[in-house]
Amino acid sequence: MSAEAVIAAWDQADPDAIHPLRRVSEDAYWNSGKAQADMLATAIPDGAKVMDFGCGDGRVAIPLAELGYEVTAVDSSQRMLDRLTERASDSLTVQAAVLNVQADADGIAAHLGRRRMDAVYALAVLIHHNWADCLHIIGKLRAATKLGGILVLDWPASETPEEADSWIGVTTWSRQQQTDACQQIGLEPVDSELPWGVYRAIKTN
Repeated sequence: MSAEAVIAAWDQADPDAIHPLRRVSEDAYWNSGKAQADMLATAIPDGAKVMDFGCGDGRVAIPLAELGYEVTAVDSSQRMLDRLTERASDSLTVQAAVLNVQADADGIAAHLGRRRMDAVYALAVLIHHNWADCLHIIGKLRAATKLGGILVLDWPASETPEEADSWIGVTTWSRQQQTDACQQIGLEPVDSELPWGVYRAIKTN
């Protein structure tokens, strides 16, 4: 599916359709975000300037900000950002730490100007886009990251790679596709215990 189609579907989705744990309970949903924030903190330096690309309603961005990170939360859906703002307003610490902007991958550079992130993560975003759009997004995220900075990408590989055929489908890549993309974009894989790919931003050859 195209990026535009995926974005439109997520924007119109009922909150219960966004994450399976939401059907269990709101506590289970938000606790899962805290658990993921704790995992990210094992790969991202303390106090870093971090971008959550595809932040949704702040399930991960809010608890990451509570851990002391300066979080820029980015989503193309204003509805999602409104939900994040409503939730974050309950905590002055989080409200001060989270910057809410409406942007797609192409809008990041204009928003940041000369500023670059120490770390960027994209969870449950790239998996729903086709190969071409996914590669484009990763390139923009790399450009938003300082040299030597960390990118955490939900970018799964498979022995039988395939493109998603629905807005909640999953696109997978071959190992060789990922290796070639990393060389092209300027990403160096980093050993990690995280369930997502962890990379360091490097110069391209």
